[in-house]
Amino acid sequence: MQTGILEKLVMRIEKCKPFFEKVSNNPYLRAIRDGFISLIPVILFSSLFLLVAFVPNIWGFFWSDKVTGVLMKAYSFSMGIFAVLMSMTVSKSLADNFNAKLHQLKKINPVSVMAASIIAFFLVSVDDIQGGIAIGYFGSKGLITSFIIAFIVANIYKFCVKNNITISMPKEVPGNIAQTFADLIPLAATVVFFWLFDFAFRSVTAMNFSSWILEVFKPLFQAADGYAGLAIIFGAMAFFWFIGIHGPSIVEPAVSAVYIANVEANFLLFQSGEHAVNVLSQGSQYFVATLGGTGATLVPMFMCFLLAKSGQLKAIGKASAIPVCFGINEPVLFGIPLVLNPMFFIPFIAAPIANVWLLRFFIQNLGMNGFIYNLPWTTPGPLGLILGTGFATMAFVLAPLLLIVDFVIYYPFFKAYDDILVSKEAEGETEEDAVESPKAPSAPVVAAAAREVTGEGKKVLVLCANGATSGMLAKSINKGAEAESLPVSATAMAYGQHKSVIADFDLIVLAPQMSSMLGELEADVAGQGVKAASTSGAIYVKLTRDPVGALKFALDKIKGE
Repeated sequence: MQTGILEKLVMRIEKCKPFFEKVSNNPYLRAIRDGFISLIPVILFSSLFLLVAFVPNIWGFFWSDKVTGVLMKAYSFSMGIFAVLMSMTVSKSLADNFNAKLHQLKKINPVSVMAASIIAFFLVSVDDIQGGIAIGYFGSKGLITSFIIAFIVANIYKFCVKNNITISMPKEVPGNIAQTFADLIPLAATVVFFWLFDFAFRSVTAMNFSSWILEVFKPLFQAADGYAGLAIIFGAMAFFWFIGIHGPSIVEPAVSAVYIANVEANFLLFQSGEHAVNVLSQGSQYFVATLGGTGATLVPMFMCFLLAKSGQLKAIGKASAIPVCFGINEPVLFGIPLVLNPMFFIPFIAAPIANVWLLRFFIQNLGMNGFIYNLPWTTPGPLGLILGTGFATMAFVLAPLLLIVDFVIYYPFFKAYDDILVSKEAEGETEEDAVESPKAPSAPVVAAAAREVTGEGKKVLVLCANGATSGMLAKSINKGAEAESLPVSATAMAYGQHKSVIADFDLIVLAPQMSSMLGELEADVAGQGVKAASTSGAIYVKLTRDPVGALKFALDKIKGE
């Protein structure tokens, strides 16, 4: 009875998928997401200096002030100017998105947009002080400002370029010189706009825009750190993934500024000997709410590996054990499957919420520090929790407790689903068998493929949200090509990084969570002799485990089959 109700609920939710896909494809959300992806190396690199400088304090070792100052200099001039960098990367990403829809002869110059964004950011964020300028908003405090500036600057350029409000030079003038004059009016319009805005704003409020916008958003930041806010954020993230849309791509851009600001605030509190009280951060997402990937799938993976009686679930458990430990959970999402599976709707959304509520309870009621360091999202969950909180004593208690809670939430649903699959397997029918499995190429097929890829060979690009899931298929294609001695190579990237290299490939494949972008990708590759393709989650998982089948899939798509 309950399963039937859940099936009807999932069917209704699935009808809303086109709307959620439009939200996911919003150019402004994507610009923030792509801007952050571009700067992940900055976040990780700068965090290394914090770890080296302050983690030894836990064991009673302290660097001298001079050494600490040298280490913090690298941090201050990387994360310390993060908002400035974000204004550049977000504006460039948005300009690239606009360029895809503009006429071939009317394109925005991304480099000019980035330069204008820096100028605009300085105008509205910098205060004059005796002997220099105040740069307090160059870091995490200026992130909201950087988003707003990036959006406005890109739109000013779009308006000027689209409406020919530029200086056109004769055809005889070299292209680089002509571009310089073409950028002059949009750049001037941007600078004048923000110069006048800053003058008027300071005259009315007696403060800079970055300071004011922080005060405006402070109640929202505080609400996001409460039980209701945390449930909405991480419940939404799981909900979107459940219907097959990459949840973090929608939710993270909306809270990314809070993530960065909270970690920096926690670090400063920790350094001053105070309690790091902020809950919402990248660490609370990566290592608590989405322990093992969205849906908190670390425990379900181990259930498949250790407790399943179904052959299908056991196979998924074995194949996904290593990826899920490092936060790559697509083999579980599409292999069990968890996505659009009515049996797992409740635990998939409930487990992340329960996890982050536990974290908040430990921070607010038991005195545990929140996350004070940013770590790579591929750090195994329990380890990331312990390291990210600076080896907080209570983190050693919370880590196993999260696993226990997730087990309690998932087990009844897992057991019921496992029993269903066991019955189907006894009858000779499983959900996995229902999916057409890629067949290894026969000798004639391989020979035909070899003729297709003679010369320089064929190149395949696989795209997902962050480059991790796509790496699994790319690796499988490369293994298949090596096994069959065919000159085919595959590369993995995050969606958005491919725009400037499309012509370098023969085929671009979207991972299942990015399938909603297929229409845009087909428009991007049109006229460039490049094929675009996507596939279902179950097939994708099979291909990652079948190198020769993955090779055949790629070759068939290249040939247009």
